[in-house]
Amino acid sequence: MKILVVDDDVELSGLLRFALVGAGYEVVTAFDGEQALARLAESIPDLVILDVNLPLIDGFGVLERLRRHSEVPVMMLTVRSAEEDEVHGLDLGADDYLKKPFSPRALLARVRSLLRRGPDVVEDAVLAQGALAIDPDRSEARIGESAPFRLSPLELRFLRLLLSHRGRPVDTDHVISFVWAERDAADRESLKQVVHRLRRKFEAAGGDAAWIEYVPNAGYAFSAEK
Repeated sequence: MKILVVDDDVELSGLLRFALVGAGYEVVTAFDGEQALARLAESIPDLVILDVNLPLIDGFGVLERLRRHSEVPVMMLTVRSAEEDEVHGLDLGADDYLKKPFSPRALLARVRSLLRRGPDVVEDAVLAQGALAIDPDRSEARIGESAPFRLSPLELRFLRLLLSHRGRPVDTDHVISFVWAERDAADRESLKQVVHRLRRKFEAAGGDAAWIEYVPNAGYAFSAEK
């Protein structure tokens, strides 16, 4: 599988390339936003690792242009700590966010999670409940007669898991281990960001943010009747 690494830090790019090649991936690099777009014009990789703070065109600009024609998974890297920056990247279509500094082990766990294409644990997942219908092949969801909206790989796995439990709460730790497929690939804050994005998408499509409910000491549940 091919991964595009976009970061203006030459030393960090070298370390990322070393870790990823050692794990068996083909790696292409770019060091500014214009180079990144040129690489993407040549061919779309299986995954993009994209730094936010890039010369010429920042990571948000690259992501926004990429999402006009491709749904390739994107993991953003940043030294910023502001939650607004993370939310902005995720709203533009990023699939995951990793703050610097990070360990190669954490990076590879998230890469494996985003690239994983194996069969879901939920084999008989309900793909519709109430007004919500999911098309897993297209990674899209629709509420009633509204236009479909895109689901990131993490959002799709999260919804399929909740819908398969038919309104019963799913333990938070189980949600994390299933959605990210690696227990150390994410934490509860990462899950809250997925929930936040989905609630906003529901509202934009005419649905209700309360359909995704957090039940204290029990976990997350989906109820389109709420």
